[in-house]
Amino acid sequence: MSDPNVGRLLGKRYRLQEIIGTGAMGRVYRAKDVLLGGVPVAVKFLALSVQNKKMRLRERFEREAKTCALLGQKSIHIVRVMDYGVDEKSTPFYVMEYLHGKSLSHIIRDEQLSLLRFLNLARQICLGLQCAHDGISVDGKICPIIHRDIKPSNMLAIQDASFGELVKVLDFGIAKLLLSDTQQTNYYLGTLAYSSPEQMEGKELDNRSDIYSLGVMMFEMLTGKMPLIPENPSFGGWYKVHHYKEPRLFSEANPRLQLPIEVENLVMKCLAKEANKRPQSINEILKELASIEQIYQNSQARANIDADADISLNAEAAAQAPTIKADFNQNTKIDVNTSACNEEILKQAVWPKDKPIADIVFPQNIQVKGCFTPALWIMLPQVEIQKRLVSTRYNQFLFITAPHPMLLWITVIYHRRFGAKWLPHYLDLKTNTGKDIATLLGKTGYYRLVFFGRETPSKCSHILISSIAPAQRQRLLDWVNMSHTLPSSAKAQFSKNLLKAEYHKIKPQILAKLQGMNTDSPFDLSA
Repeated sequence: MSDPNVGRLLGKRYRLQEIIGTGAMGRVYRAKDVLLGGVPVAVKFLALSVQNKKMRLRERFEREAKTCALLGQKSIHIVRVMDYGVDEKSTPFYVMEYLHGKSLSHIIRDEQLSLLRFLNLARQICLGLQCAHDGISVDGKICPIIHRDIKPSNMLAIQDASFGELVKVLDFGIAKLLLSDTQQTNYYLGTLAYSSPEQMEGKELDNRSDIYSLGVMMFEMLTGKMPLIPENPSFGGWYKVHHYKEPRLFSEANPRLQLPIEVENLVMKCLAKEANKRPQSINEILKELASIEQIYQNSQARANIDADADISLNAEAAAQAPTIKADFNQNTKIDVNTSACNEEILKQAVWPKDKPIADIVFPQNIQVKGCFTPALWIMLPQVEIQKRLVSTRYNQFLFITAPHPMLLWITVIYHRRFGAKWLPHYLDLKTNTGKDIATLLGKTGYYRLVFFGRETPSKCSHILISSIAPAQRQRLLDWVNMSHTLPSSAKAQFSKNLLKAEYHKIKPQILAKLQGMNTDSPFDLSA
């Protein structure tokens, strides 16, 4: 039987073409926006009627639709809502961006997720939920939003030209605004297999209910199985297992699965029956995921490779026939304790007022527990940061003695899919600042990459660590000592230009070296 909606022109703008999804909350159609030349969109009709005065659905729908539209503008991990309305049959609908992708439910069914991919997908899902739980301003009020229906079919993975695998959280249109004056959340709405105990009781919900559902979904992502199985799939059967049955062990669900104990502990904590025993915010989960990723990186880090070369310039600019000395560092043995202070830095680091809101790189030491450590401060678009959080970190130092002692500090963040992000910076070794930074690099043996998203410059976004090999650390100190006695026979800019030319010559060599590595790994291979 043909669908009577196919071919229909909705709101004199959206031509419905085919049904692409159905569910308890409604139907989704692929459509064309005829006012925009046939741009594809997705239209979702909710299985509700706004004629129901008792539930005040019209007011609630309009409020939630407005909120959903604002959410999609705030986070790339939430599907964008572009329009909404009510048709002639009093059925509310949303108009959303049309996305070509694969639902997480199909990915779980058809593929076995590696730990690395799980961490990437889980982090993106959490970022979308964090945006909603933190709330947005609606009519002058900050409104935290809970999803109420976290499950794999509401997560869509798409291939983005710049981001790679990008996760979008769907169906925030059915979320409840947690306004203090609402009394309309005390009825069941959700999916039985993923519902929290308090959700099945029809209680007032907060963000911890979503965290329970996230725990169910993460267990399924890792094992391909559900953590809880009822004797019968009725409401009563699910109510019983969510309230009284402990989730099965990972080893029971998938005996061949080898997971870090930290991953299992995190998922099981999310599945706690009592809300106050779960992580109390998505931010806690994000921190745990980052910590797990760091432990995984350190445990899998490769052996040190240290090489150096002298590269003579055919340059006419310096009578002393300047020599550029290059150090290549591929060392990943970072003391795990160095990452313990990252949380403190994330809270305290503030973008300097004298620096522009732009894509820039500069060194600025950070004080941690009374001691200074070196750091590169980096501002990039958030999407550029996200897609290289798991990457190969490579560093190299070029030193020129004449006409002016100058050091080029090169950092590369490399991912095989996304390519290389080059982060060069020049240090004048005749200045106290340049000498102090180079000395600290040599003495410390590592440095932090402190990221700020251009869209949210007020707070630090993420921190990565890049190590420096012992032999190279000594050379940095030697170069600083050498610079005390080396004369400057020309302006510093001359040496900077020579280093810049050499930098562009060796970039293909560095890139070839990185491409020759197994860079599908998440490890810090600073080189």
